[in-house]
Amino acid sequence: MSNGDGDHERYAHYVQKDKIMASALDGTPVVALCGKVWVPGRDPKKYPVCPMCKEIYESMGAGGDKDKGGKDGKK
Repeated sequence: MSNGDGDHERYAHYVQKDKIMASALDGTPVVALCGKVWVPGRDPKKYPVCPMCKEIYESMGAGGDKDKGGKDGKK
């Protein structure tokens, strides 16, 4: 998988829900499971899920994320 410039921009990323809310309120950047750092501003439903985020999320198991589905605005 390529991680070159722009590669992360093609995907919706998994982020803790509380971090998404904080970013929406004060514009602070968020960090996705795959390591991408950005300020969310687009509809994640329009993009495929980042394969790296998905793999990490699934490897965490049912108890890995206390929010159970804290994905980049997706539920």
